Amino acid sequence: MKTLSDMIPVTCAIIRNEEGDILVVQRGEASDHPYKWEFPGGKVAPGESEEDCIIREIDEELSMEIVICEKLVPVEHDYGFKQIRLIPFVCDTLDEKPVLHEHIDGKWVKPGELSGVDLSEADIEVAEIYVSRYRNVAGQGSETTVKLPEIIDSAAGDDLRSFVNSMMSQKEAEWVAASAAENNSVFTKLLEYSLSGNRKLAFRASWTLGKVCDKYPELLNPYLDHFVEVLDKTDNESALRSFLRILSLSDIENINPGFHGQLADFCFNILNSGKSAIAVKAYSMELLYKLSVIYPEIGGELASSIMVLMEDGTAGITSRGRSVLKKLADNPLNRGSNRK
Repeated sequence: MKTLSDMIPVTCAIIRNEEGDILVVQRGEASDHPYKWEFPGGKVAPGESEEDCIIREIDEELSMEIVICEKLVPVEHDYGFKQIRLIPFVCDTLDEKPVLHEHIDGKWVKPGELSGVDLSEADIEVAEIYVSRYRNVAGQGSETTVKLPEIIDSAAGDDLRSFVNSMMSQKEAEWVAASAAENNSVFTKLLEYSLSGNRKLAFRASWTLGKVCDKYPELLNPYLDHFVEVLDKTDNESALRSFLRILSLSDIENINPGFHGQLADFCFNILNSGKSAIAVKAYSMELLYKLSVIYPEIGGELASSIMVLMEDGTAGITSRGRSVLKKLADNPLNRGSNRK
């Protein structure tokens, strides 16, 4: 019998998008499991923590940023030619599209559809564990809606913070967003939590503010200047993506003109930075385009920045860049303009 020390430690990520769909990726012909689908991840390097491993692997394999929400029970599996201990992490992301560096295909599926995916054997066990947990959480919906008003009533205390920090589903985020629309103290707390040093709490709070923006956009208008002010103070890229997404979905004219220059400078710095995530750059492009409609003189600099970015950019950046360049070209005020 193989002992724990004999097994290869491998991490995998059950990555959920904003709709609660799960990302699965397909191996190529030359892999250990040709054409099988799996949850992305990889071997833990010597001296590396499991958490650092999965964050590194997802960045290397998919160019995605994830936030770890939960660690599930590890799965031990003997493939005959190797024995692995597969360590699953439930993760959330705001990235819209993975960039496949090692796999030949990828797709988002509903949790209930995982049983129909041709997964590798160990990944089948992981899927079963997650789906079982997902069903249990979903089955608690009526109980959660009963408890939520009590949590909202105590928004000044720790109950709301704990609830936001432990949210497992999009529906829970939507419940809190709806409550924030009715109760300003909840909204204020979400703003506070989104700037927390607790990265998981900040991610979930800013994600929930995005839900408020999606369903009640007018509620965000008085706070748009605030989002611009905190951009350069936000070192949590997940929260930063949420703030930029909210701003990009809002009417730029609802932002005080006195903050337009600050917003433009921040977004240009993002485009010219080699460190920022794909989604952050994409939202910055959209915001700069909206600003260029008001200030045509920045159109030339935006076009130049996008073309430089596209030279060595990912497929996602190239696609978004082409879209923004087309909109710039279609706007006669931007043609041939340069920032002054």
